[in-house]
This record gives sequence, structure tokens and C-alpha cells, in this order.
Amino acid sequence: MGSFDGTSGIERRGCAGFTLVELLVALAVVAVVAALAYPMYSDQMKKGRRAAAQAFLVEVASRQQQYLIDARNYAVGAGAIAALSLTVPPEVAQFYTVNVEPEVVTNPPTYRLVAAPVEGSDQASDGSITLDQEGSRTRGGVAGW
Repeated sequence: MGSFDGTSGIERRGCAGFTLVELLVALAVVAVVAALAYPMYSDQMKKGRRAAAQAFLVEVASRQQQYLIDARNYAVGAGAIAALSLTVPPEVAQFYTVNVEPEVVTNPPTYRLVAAPVEGSDQASDGSITLDQEGSRTRGGVAGW
């Protein structure tokens, strides 16, 4: 019987890195995780941009109520947002076109705020977001946000 000296009789060569197989397995794992995570990330970004547009529409609706008290009608048409002393935030303007309908003052006073997704943007499949003077909300033609 020999004494135990910690050697097994096999000499190890200098191993200072990873094998090609180990690198390919690690790369495959990262690719699978990225493939699963990116769609979820993209959906969350879309929801965040939608929430920003909805918040802006609520702010415009609030200003419309104040405007109605002062002017006895709502600000409508192309210059309505400017008449309410508002500007569309950049994070909304990049993905939505915000309009105030109708183009002319009506009797009784009405308005409908429309945030239409910009064609070719990530929000294009989202559908238009609307809010009217009665508080009715739709997204993509379906009631509610």
C-alpha cells in the first residue's frame, strides 16, 4: 500500500479558462432568458407610455372643466390644448397624437379627447384612447381603460 500524497497519477494541464462547450451553454442560457424577458419588458414599456397618455388626458379634462366655468364652453379644435395652457409632454407626443374634438363649439358644450397612436410606433397596435366630458373612457374602441 502506498501512502496518500494527494496525487491521483493523472497530471492536470494548466486550465485557466472555459471550454467551448461551457461558453456555448452559457450563451444558450442567456439567449433563452433574453427571449423570455424582452417581450415582458416591451409590454411594460407600452403600458407605461399608455398610462402617461391617460394621465395627460385626465389633466386636459380637468382643465376643460375650469375653462367651461370661465368661458361657458369647452376649448375644442386644433388650438384647444394651447387654449388650456397645456403642451403635450414629450413622452406622450412621441407615441400619441392628442386631439380635442369636435372642431367647433357645440350647444350643449361637449368635447372628446383622443390620443391616437403614432403609426409605426410601438403603441400602434394599442388603439386610440378617448375621454369625453361625461368621463366615458375607451381604449381601442372598448369601454374603459
